[in-house]
Amino acid sequence: MEELLTRTQEREEHSQEADQIPRFKDQQGSLPSKQGQVQQEADQAMATRLQAAAWVQRGQLRHPAGLSVQKISRGIDQKGILANRVAVVTGSTNGIGFAIARRLAQDGAHVVVSSRKQQNVDQAVAALQEEGLSVMGTVCHVGKAEDRERLVATALQHCGGIDFLVCVAGVNPLVGSTLGTSEQVWDKIVDVNLKSPVLLLSQLLPHMEKRGRGAVILVSSLAAYMPLVELGVYNVSKTALLGLTKTLSLELAPKNIQVNCLVPGIIKTDFSKLLYENEAIWKKLKEYHWVKRIGQPEDCAGLVSFLCSPDASYITGESIVVAGFSPRL
Repeated sequence: MEELLTRTQEREEHSQEADQIPRFKDQQGSLPSKQGQVQQEADQAMATRLQAAAWVQRGQLRHPAGLSVQKISRGIDQKGILANRVAVVTGSTNGIGFAIARRLAQDGAHVVVSSRKQQNVDQAVAALQEEGLSVMGTVCHVGKAEDRERLVATALQHCGGIDFLVCVAGVNPLVGSTLGTSEQVWDKIVDVNLKSPVLLLSQLLPHMEKRGRGAVILVSSLAAYMPLVELGVYNVSKTALLGLTKTLSLELAPKNIQVNCLVPGIIKTDFSKLLYENEAIWKKLKEYHWVKRIGQPEDCAGLVSFLCSPDASYITGESIVVAGFSPRL
């Protein structure tokens, strides 16, 4: 529900990106030799570096606050349960995404934040760097392939690898019924809320595998369990993320990558103002809550950090509700 009422406002937090995926089969469909695969991966790594360098030269890849991202990422001897791990967090310049990025960095990770707007990225990076955290950022609209590619290339070039992917970015461009929604709006919501995490993860997977262990956190909504009227397609997209979590967790378990889902309730962010600032609406909603307060972004952040930590290495395929009550039987 935290992501529930946005009335034509897209969440500013968007996606992650992609380096080309090394092919595990050649054109004839046979498995390549080990030597050939090593060469292929080396060629791909070089292509990624060249692509990122080209973006820098064209001014498309900026280093916030004029700082060297290389220095930020590797010049700090990190401490904590996530020490020197690398996390990419989409939709992370405000609200839940920002709180998650901060907590991961506080726990030792190097964090790449992203958003659709450069100004928001710069402000978020500056705020977190002022706290002495190892953070960098880049503009990324998760629904755009080029932006996802830039996000991945940025993380790889400046952090050397990727361990965690947290997909917070989401959108709800329409308040309306499911059957009354146009195909164009259907495509937009599904592309951003459901497809973009899959496409981004597919680009990151080869690099996560090299690290030995990884974690993916999808972000759904209480609307997946308690659908709201006038948020039809949004409800559907967030429900689909629960199934995606189960499927990906099964597929990636052999690769030692855990996939779990955060399901926020009403969290005090700009995204859900319409709910908690209307006294009548909030009074009604509180009837469902066992904990009689509005959730804070930090209530979600600690859970995500735990799910990325070694302590959660035996937890996968779970959708965990953070709402002050349980909507399930």
